[in-house]
Amino acid sequence: MVSRVQTVAFQGIEAVAVDVQAQIAPGLPKFMVVGLPDKAVKESSERVRAALTASGLSLPPKRITINLAPADLPKEGSHYDLPIALALMGAIGAIPSDALGGYLALGELGLDGRLAPCAGVLPAAIAASARDLGLICPEASGGEAAWAGEGVDVVAPESLLALVNHLAGHQLCSSPVPSRQAALSRLPDLSEVRGQQLARRALEVAAAGGHNLLFVGPPGAGKSMLAQRLPSILPPLDAREMLDISMIQSIAGELPGGALSDRRPFRAPHHSASMAALVGGGLRVRPGEVSLAHNGVLFLDELPEFSPQVLDSLRQPLEGGEAVIARANARVSYPARFQLVAAMNPCKCGLAGTPGHTCRRGDACAADYQGRVSGPFLDRIDLRVDVPAVSAADMMGSFEAEASAPVAQRVAAARQVQRTRYARLGAQGVYTNAAASAALIEQVVQPDAESQAMLLAAAERYSLSARAYHRVLKVARTLADLAGIERVGRPHVAEALGYRLRLTTS
Repeated sequence: MVSRVQTVAFQGIEAVAVDVQAQIAPGLPKFMVVGLPDKAVKESSERVRAALTASGLSLPPKRITINLAPADLPKEGSHYDLPIALALMGAIGAIPSDALGGYLALGELGLDGRLAPCAGVLPAAIAASARDLGLICPEASGGEAAWAGEGVDVVAPESLLALVNHLAGHQLCSSPVPSRQAALSRLPDLSEVRGQQLARRALEVAAAGGHNLLFVGPPGAGKSMLAQRLPSILPPLDAREMLDISMIQSIAGELPGGALSDRRPFRAPHHSASMAALVGGGLRVRPGEVSLAHNGVLFLDELPEFSPQVLDSLRQPLEGGEAVIARANARVSYPARFQLVAAMNPCKCGLAGTPGHTCRRGDACAADYQGRVSGPFLDRIDLRVDVPAVSAADMMGSFEAEASAPVAQRVAAARQVQRTRYARLGAQGVYTNAAASAALIEQVVQPDAESQAMLLAAAERYSLSARAYHRVLKVARTLADLAGIERVGRPHVAEALGYRLRLTTS
């Protein structure tokens, strides 16, 4: 007799159905797991055996075979422990063979029979909902699984023994409720930034339209400080966005306690990060920083210090909104619609262009340092702002800067205008100007003759690419949205060109 339990394997954020089959047959005692298991799945035999013993069950001294079908799909992770244990319990008659027909199970087992949280519970719960199945998962992940909807029967026991009691009807497990993270620490506020009016303006424009932004200035000017305050003026995640990013975080094992948060992610990897860490990949093809920053912000400080190959690997995610990792036997895609904010010094010594400073290497110092960042990468950045040094007199003097709250209100209003506009035009998945296609942005901007002449003159003089031209239109559209103006005019195009030409002529 073969006992079966349903579970999933993960390809990106997609949960693929896996059938766990258990057979106990006469023969020399042996425990085999087949079906392309990785090391963690192979080691499940010892965890399962110990967990069953701790629960008062013992496996017969026979030949035990566990097949994970389909056999040609690689199986990775520790979440196969629970379905393997349940399939074996069905095979030895510890639970009715038909008790688990309507459930999908996943979870890691401890040697004492307790269920430990595992990655991927949220995508598994959504897959169970799509297949009209219930879900069995660890108690610690129940709050995460409950986000799949009220129609999913989620059973979240503390241990294997508690699950047996639930299935037998002796002691039912309580239904978990969706878990949301408590309010985290207060976000850094823009009121703490002294001066830098141009940089503050660019930060607001970038937040309103979802545009990529680059700060250039000497050390200590406040570049990182400004970037860290971007989340304080961004609107919170809506339900759809929260579910999207939470599925990626679930796969990566970055949902503490299974609780979801409506705060936009802010990822700031160190400049020594590898290509796999930034874009995704590795032995088990995990999501990288660009995917963990989906619907949020990716901040790259000390931009030229990143490996040029690593930076250029961001070009495709910046353009397409997804990170595609191709392997000889697999092709995995993770969402990666993020907002890039970067900061860099103007040269190696950091003081090029600072009044009163003369670099011993002259202009070559700045040229060599900025040359570490390729032109195609810079072409994907919409706004470039020079951040001058703040004097000691400015630091010691009294000041009263605008706080994040009123800026956040203007940003939210501009984003709502964009969301309404693109919904009216039937543009699926487009909620900001930065995400609009070239044809769509031409349709919604339509600059007047004077603005078109200015754009043409700038394009010819500075050799703007087609991408740069359309990104200027996107920024101009955002500037008009912030001002509450329906028609894009010459002032908006002029300001957008100013941000782009700073980038082109640097």
